[in-house]
Amino acid sequence: MTEGEGDERGDPPGDAVGGSGRSGPGGGCVRSGSGRSGLGGRGSGPSGPGGGGGGPVRPGGGGGGDAGWTPRIPLPRSSAEDTAVLLPPVFGPVPPVLEHRVLMSLLGAWALAACSPEEAEAVEAHLGECGRCADEARRLREAVGLLHPAESLDLDPGLRARVLESCLGRRAPRVPVPQWAAPYDTETARLDALLRDMGDAEWHAPVRLRWFDGRGPASRRTTVAGVIAHLLTVDGLVAAALGLDDPLGGASCENGTPRGRTEAYWRASPFPPTRAVRAPWRKQTHALVRTASFAEERPGAGEVVVSYGGFGLPLRDAMLDRAFGCWVHAEDIADAVDYPYPLPAPRHLHGMIGLAARMLPAVLARRRRAGLAPPGRTRHLVPAGEPGRSLRLEVEGAGGGEWLISLDSPGSVASAEREVAHVVLDVMEFCRLAAGRVPPQEAAAGQAGDREAVADVLFATASLSRM
Repeated sequence: MTEGEGDERGDPPGDAVGGSGRSGPGGGCVRSGSGRSGLGGRGSGPSGPGGGGGGPVRPGGGGGGDAGWTPRIPLPRSSAEDTAVLLPPVFGPVPPVLEHRVLMSLLGAWALAACSPEEAEAVEAHLGECGRCADEARRLREAVGLLHPAESLDLDPGLRARVLESCLGRRAPRVPVPQWAAPYDTETARLDALLRDMGDAEWHAPVRLRWFDGRGPASRRTTVAGVIAHLLTVDGLVAAALGLDDPLGGASCENGTPRGRTEAYWRASPFPPTRAVRAPWRKQTHALVRTASFAEERPGAGEVVVSYGGFGLPLRDAMLDRAFGCWVHAEDIADAVDYPYPLPAPRHLHGMIGLAARMLPAVLARRRRAGLAPPGRTRHLVPAGEPGRSLRLEVEGAGGGEWLISLDSPGSVASAEREVAHVVLDVMEFCRLAAGRVPPQEAAAGQAGDREAVADVLFATASLSRM
């Protein structure tokens, strides 16, 4: 058979599939004449020169040249089963086999998470099969929850006060902190504890300072570090009144108001404030408390007037005012870094709200002089020291109380007999209103009596706020 014939009949050129020898010189496949072929075995017929007899054979044997015949492809010499590598089966860890009484004795340790991993697996496998042990394990787990209640990792806000009270009960201080300076001392310490744990990036978190400018809401955008710079410069008003260094130094200021001082400090800084502002602020707070404590020993020292630009406050009231400002801005910072911040101690909060109530008659008078009171109001001028129309302000909650607000003039005396209106506010709502965080029109207040008097007092409370 020639090469051409082999191609026409569909025989594969070259080697015979599965054969052991090579084809003859013509290149065609040499076939066995016996009609029988094993798996890869040799045929019994003669092969050509140099060829083996291992090629496929025609069905039925014989050497005839059937034109329609297609050669059969033999199987390989060895199957996959002959050469496969058997791998060991993969199973999960087998829990140890323990007796029932041993598993029952481990339930208490399992409930306390005190078992070894192997013992815990054995117990949990057993609980899926034994209902009695499963009920006992559930009861033990519930008992463990009662023994170890979930507690916050944050320190109790009153812990510092209790530790100081215990220490001072054993040894009284030579120069105690005045009662009117204690809220400022406490609030600055709480804020410093929050700042101490903040990362560098958090000091640049955006904060929006908000207040009520007498006509409507106002705001100023800054950062956490900018808020501390604001506290530093406003507290500098008290420092200047006590003869301490002014943080503004020689920086020029448009006016002596808190906003003017803050803007001057920000402009004088070559770079935006960073966490480096914490050290001078904390140093100043310590100096204010220490100086106020020594000043208490001198008669009349608490009556030193601290100027806020447009008005002044006695030192005692100024320290309460700065405690309130420190707490309000600490909440701004806590909101910026998504951290909870509790209310001040009730006795301190009561003093702050009381200061706001005492300031309301003067604020009412300033609003009238500025033309901010709505027109068409009938005003009754009352001589100083005489009883006049009054509004009862009731603040509900820890630290709240009741105050009578004189409506006619700052010099008049509030009188229950001449009460014309009654306003009730939640302690948090009142503080948010006084801080300028809530517009007076939106304050959730219960009210009765003269609506004009109620509106005047709510707007005056919001006007207590400032940058």
